[in-house]
Order: sequence, then structure tokens, then C-alpha cells
Amino acid sequence: MRHLAVFALPLILFAAPASAQTPDAAPVVAAERAFAADGRLLGIGGSFNKWSTPDAIVIGGGTAGRVSDAYPPGAPRPADEPLLEWWPNFAGIARSGDMGFTTGGVALNGQRTGHYFTIWQRQPDGSWKWVYDGGSGASAADVPGPDTEPVILPPGPELLEVAYADGSTNPRPRSERAMNEVREQEALLAAAAASDQKAAHLALLADNGRLYVAPRPPAIGREAFAEALSGWPSTFRFGPTDGGGASRYGDLVWTYGPAAWARDGQPRTGHYVRLWQRQEGGWKIVLAQLIPAPPPAPAPPPPPAGG
Repeated sequence: MRHLAVFALPLILFAAPASAQTPDAAPVVAAERAFAADGRLLGIGGSFNKWSTPDAIVIGGGTAGRVSDAYPPGAPRPADEPLLEWWPNFAGIARSGDMGFTTGGVALNGQRTGHYFTIWQRQPDGSWKWVYDGGSGASAADVPGPDTEPVILPPGPELLEVAYADGSTNPRPRSERAMNEVREQEALLAAAAASDQKAAHLALLADNGRLYVAPRPPAIGREAFAEALSGWPSTFRFGPTDGGGASRYGDLVWTYGPAAWARDGQPRTGHYVRLWQRQEGGWKIVLAQLIPAPPPAPAPPPPPAGG
């Protein structure tokens, strides 16, 4: 927005706050709980297909693909399917009421195993469907249980819309502008993380955000961020953003893309997933997770001498 305002200064009549009342995040939380409840009734594949859009993204096993590839519709429910349970601990919604998120604890057969993260999108008929789902090994041992209400992310500031002499505003949709701005932030983060990922992340994490660094519990607050980031390798190679989406109001953006690093001298790969919110100080990360691909199989032993 700054470069547009400077370039078109002679045409500016005024800058007025755009009207946008913050909607209630309760429908997003309710959708997540209904999704989880259907996991018991319909099985994992059935509930995942029922509550997602056809092009929803699932990240796991080292790949990012459509939900229909991970859970083929109509596939029979396995007789030995484990009981997968999850519940929201942290949630929020865009000012435009069209995008929301929840994240919280996961249990497998009653054993808490990590955290999920879901991005939700409001459909034309008013229902909610998720467009991204992925998990993290961040410990859920001590997070509040299913009977508690999640913490709700406060909305960012209302945005200013520049008006021009002909009465028009910036012709690009806010969602497009927001996505482009966050892609630029992702590129800057990638460049900085290549030499010092801890400093790079600390510069962009929101004070009220959350960071998942397995197997630690969710990091909340500056001190916890710094401690958790010390558990990651000192550098990362983050690739360009593969996808994501932005709210119509341009205040929430989610992204995902490839990541590579080294652990104990061995190369590792996976995906980063981040949720960005436009705050008073600019774009900030309000949730970040890293989803590792399975470690490479060990090399087979050499054949015996003479064999």
C-alpha cells in the first residue's frame, strides 16, 4: 500500500477506514467440533471428505496433496482403524468472516500424540469447509482438554482504503494484495533463515501467536519462542510458497511450501505451514508449524568381502 499511496499522491482525496465488523469465531469452532465428532461416526476418511472442499490440501508423509488422494472417497472404513480424536485450543476468524482456523490437541486411541491445524473457509451457502489440514508432533500432554473453550485470536486493526480523485480505490482485490505481500515476507524469511533461523523467526512471530516445535509443547510468548527455536536446526532452506489463501478483507493469510534442513548430519525435508495476520506492526506469524517427511531409510550394509 505504501508505494501505491506515494505514486498516486496527487489523486488522493482521503483515506478512510473500511467498515468491517469482527464476526464471531464460534461457527468455526463449532465446525471443527462437528468434524471431530464425525470422525467417530464416519471414520477418518469419511469425516475428512465430508468436511473439506474438493481441492483441500492435506500434508503428511512428506507430500502435500488433495484430500481425495489421501482419503479416497467411498473407500471402506478399515476394521482396525484407530480412534482419532482432536479438539480446538486456539482459534480465530478474519474480519470478512470468510476464513478461520483452529488448532489444538490430538489423541490416538486415547493417547495424546500432537496437534492438528485446520484452515476453514466459509462457503456460498454459509456452511464451513476446511481447505487445509496438517499435524504437528508438538506435545499435547498438558494442553486444555476437549471440554474447555479455545483461546480466540483478537482481530488485527481495521485497514485503510485509499480513495482517488475518480472515486475508485486500488482495483486489485484485498485478498490478492495480501497474498502478494505475504509472499514477499516469506521470501525475506527464507533468505534470513538460511543463515540464522532463530533470529529470522523471532523477528516475525506475533507476541500472541503460537509456535509448534516437536516434541515440545506449543510455544506461546517471546521467551517460549526463543527456547523452542533453539530446538530447531540453526538454518533452514525454505522454498517459495506452494500455495495457501487469503481472506477477502486481507487480514489473514495462510501459506505452505517446502523446507529442507540437516539433523545430526543427515539431510531432512518437509513442509512449513504458517498463518499470518496483519497487525499494527505489519504482517506477523500467528501460527507456525513444520511437518517433517519420514527420515530417509538407512543405507544397506555393504556386501561381505568377496561376496
